[in-house]
Amino acid sequence: MLHLSLNFQAHLTLQKTQSYRYRRPLISASVALETGVQGLSSPPNSSVLWVDQSKERIRKLFNEVDYSVSAYDTAWVAMVPDPHSSQAPLFPKCLNWLLGSQLHDGSWSLPHHHPLLLKDVLSSTLACVLALKTWGIGEEHIKKGVRFIELNFALASEECQFSPVGFDIIFPGMLDHARDLSLGFQLEPKLLNDLIHKRDMELGRIRESHSKKSEAFLAYVSEGLLKLQNWDMAMKFQRKNGSLFNSPSATAAAAINVQNPSCLNYLYSVIDKFGPAVPAVYPLDIYARLCLVDNLEKMGISQYFTNEIQCVLDDTYRCWLQGEEDIFAETSHCALAFRLLRKHGYDISSDPLIGILEDESASSYCCNGSWNEVNALVEVYQASQMAVHENESALEKQNLLSKHLLRQHIFNGCDSKGFPNQIFQQVEYLLNFPSPLILPRVEIRKNIEHYNVDSGRILKTLYRSSNFGNEDLLRLAVRDFNHCQLIHRNELEEIERWYTQNRLHELKFTRHKAIYGFFSAAATIFSPELYEARMSWAKNCVLTTVTDDFFDVGGSEEELRNLIDLLERWDVNISSDCCSDISSDCCSENVQIVFSALRSTISETGEKASKLQGRNVTSHTKEIWLELLYGFFREFEWTRDKTVPTLDEYMANAYVSFALGPIMFPAIYLRGPKLSEEVARHPEMRSLYKHVSNCGRLLNDMRGFERERKEGKLNSVTLRLSPDGTVSEAAAIAEVKLLIENERRRLLRLVLQKDGSVVPRACKDMFWNLSRILHQFYFNNDGFTSEVEMVDLVKAIFHKPIPLEDFE
Repeated sequence: MLHLSLNFQAHLTLQKTQSYRYRRPLISASVALETGVQGLSSPPNSSVLWVDQSKERIRKLFNEVDYSVSAYDTAWVAMVPDPHSSQAPLFPKCLNWLLGSQLHDGSWSLPHHHPLLLKDVLSSTLACVLALKTWGIGEEHIKKGVRFIELNFALASEECQFSPVGFDIIFPGMLDHARDLSLGFQLEPKLLNDLIHKRDMELGRIRESHSKKSEAFLAYVSEGLLKLQNWDMAMKFQRKNGSLFNSPSATAAAAINVQNPSCLNYLYSVIDKFGPAVPAVYPLDIYARLCLVDNLEKMGISQYFTNEIQCVLDDTYRCWLQGEEDIFAETSHCALAFRLLRKHGYDISSDPLIGILEDESASSYCCNGSWNEVNALVEVYQASQMAVHENESALEKQNLLSKHLLRQHIFNGCDSKGFPNQIFQQVEYLLNFPSPLILPRVEIRKNIEHYNVDSGRILKTLYRSSNFGNEDLLRLAVRDFNHCQLIHRNELEEIERWYTQNRLHELKFTRHKAIYGFFSAAATIFSPELYEARMSWAKNCVLTTVTDDFFDVGGSEEELRNLIDLLERWDVNISSDCCSDISSDCCSENVQIVFSALRSTISETGEKASKLQGRNVTSHTKEIWLELLYGFFREFEWTRDKTVPTLDEYMANAYVSFALGPIMFPAIYLRGPKLSEEVARHPEMRSLYKHVSNCGRLLNDMRGFERERKEGKLNSVTLRLSPDGTVSEAAAIAEVKLLIENERRRLLRLVLQKDGSVVPRACKDMFWNLSRILHQFYFNNDGFTSEVEMVDLVKAIFHKPIPLEDFE
């Protein structure tokens, strides 16, 4: 199968405009949401009703993909003659639509012209004028259209104006056709000659390349070539549905110049579906549905559409296996399908994607400011982050290449036109904070803030779909985020009360970071119904920090041994003696406070988890805590005895002493589903735990090794340094970075694995999200030393609702 990569899709952030047929869901100002945002309160019943209606409207988009109308493509379809009478149009109703759709200024376009999209308006208007002139109707419409083009003709050469795909070839070609039709344009000769010269130079450059991509591009812009087109070459790109690239305009141009029944059958099918006004591209169903799935997941509301999403993914997987053109004909489509399928655990090879990408050369992604290229590069970059197998070096290479080219776009000022700057802000954020390395809740907030309900995409003209930009989706996401935020804020107060009630604030040696413990929980397990799992995560996160500090700086050897002994014995009466505030079983008040908090929390979470699991899991939780304390004590002994362990000895203990076990396992039990004893202790579960812990330990060591070296503490970076200097600090850090990436990839491979896996995906996702937390915490430091960044994140998650007014 011939794979082509026409990177024609492009995201645009435009002013709020509507196409003729496209109707985005409009929400009355009187229908507000229960978001906690000022100015957006409403009676509960109306809010619940709106939520249900909004979900239903979104749900319909899975079955009925929304397309906007293209005046440009409709005009070209209107030019197709009847095969039985060349003097009559095959689709006269398209002509009637053109006559009824001209705007008051003489143009055919969106009702409100974006000031930097006037080349699109010129192209659409000229196509409509040509269609009317071809059949000798609409004289007044033609005059108004000609007048509009004459008044705005200089903009066709303006570099600051955004050019639709192929504009430099198509627009001059249509002017040639206008001359053949004796349309009397009064155009500035120098500007016209410059356009023709630029067209000829561009055609010469493209034809000299003799590449498959160049031939495909020329076929795609067939309507701009007409007599200059090599139709034998162009028709090699005809798809199974009879179209050229699913483009009504290119297919219409072929039907005008070539006797090809398949072209006509395609155009009939488009007219049958859409009536007299056709879209810019059809079909687009697979890609549009995948975009909807991607948006729902990125905005944090996919849980409301699990069945619909599963159906889309199953259908896409079937199409992937069958090699459907609608997936493999374009880079952005294939990359998005690959990313979502692999993310959801479908066993697919990266070879088809690599085949498409390697069919392109790096020059295919030249940095000329094309939004098509930016969109394709973004999709490739995100897809290449899903490399999980050892033999996927080609995918890793594409990750580096796409990342480099995206940075080049930004560095070269490709947004110097000022349109649309927001896209490049998103790209820069994506490069600085890749999705696998950022907290889920932080990413969701950023995606909501960047979402644009009126985002369009550019081919040869602008088009929109509710699958790309949707006000219902945005409002539902904002409501859901703010609703969760309010719940989390109340839960944070509960954690702070728990912290005080357990006297943890009296411990002078520990880092008082209760808010960070809950932050990591709420930023990951954010659904309101997962309250118990979230609270367990937060409490155990606090307690692991307390015990870590106790073994590190706060406790004597006697106190450390005493704490371990108490946890081993468990059923200990630690009530205060009559003549002392401290139990006789505790050697100090600190030990009593720490053990009391540990035992009460383990008992509380264990009882709740045991009830949910239908079996006793408290004993397993105690084992995990004891394993951690043993690991802490081993590190204490190394420091006490000034023993330097081997690197293997250090890592064998370090993944346990990184203290994720007591956080993860109780939360997994409380999150559900039910886990048998065999699954809970299965090697797969242990591997997930080990990979994420190794990843965290290495991140911590890499970010904190200078501080820990000064304090005389062990660290995997310093253990790699050789006394004779043969292993430099830079080399040691580079090795650790590589190990982190390998651990992350092994973890992701386990998370995505379906065949032979016994651990439920919901549980595996918790390990993966924990990895994202660790990368977020240790992005620039050791997780606890940078207050400013963490305070900003905490505010974004707990204290700053997303104001919906910002999007209106």
